[in-house]
Order: sequence, then C-alpha cells, then structure tokens
Amino acid sequence: MTIKKNNFFNLVYQVVRLIPKGRVSTYGAVAAYLGAKSGARTVGYAMNASHTVPNVPAHRVVNRLGLLTGKNHFESPQKMQKLLENEGVRVINDKVVDFEAIFWDPSEELCL
Repeated sequence: MTIKKNNFFNLVYQVVRLIPKGRVSTYGAVAAYLGAKSGARTVGYAMNASHTVPNVPAHRVVNRLGLLTGKNHFESPQKMQKLLENEGVRVINDKVVDFEAIFWDPSEELCL
C-alpha cells in the first residue's frame, strides 16, 4: 500500500512541477489528469507531504474555487500567498483573483 501511495505522490509531483509560474491548478484537475477522478484529497495529501521534496511548487495548487486551502501546511499561513504573489498571482481573502483566467488544466495543457 505504501509503495502504491508513494508512486502516486511522485506522479502528482511530476505534474505539479509542470504548472507554469503565474498559473494555478486544482487538486481535482491534477487527480483527473492522473486518472484518479475522485482523488483530489489524495493530491492534497501529496501536496502536504511535498515540502521535503525538491522543486515541487505546492503553492500553485488550490481548491476548485481558487481558495488557498493548503496554506496551513506551509512554514507560515502567509507563505503560500506570498509565493503566489511573487509570481504575479493576486490573492484576496485567501482566494485567487481571476482564478478562471489563470487556471491551468493539465488535461488540456499536456498531451498524453
């Protein structure tokens, strides 16, 4: 079971590394791309565990409404927003501004 989870987490990290700076994706979109349509929560677990893995921009993954629901898993609750703002993403009240315009869907952006 652990091997299966680790393999899925690594697939999640590979996809998340492809999200361009200044764009965001969602837990559900990453899960759907990986063939785990109802695996959004597992993608969230992977993001929570990613802080010890090199070069995983977990700050670019938000919930389906554009909310920074993972912010409490960063070194400080403000860190996720700061990282997004450093890439030009506007955040107000823990929500990505113009979410639909900067949403990056791996199923549309990546060719299988």
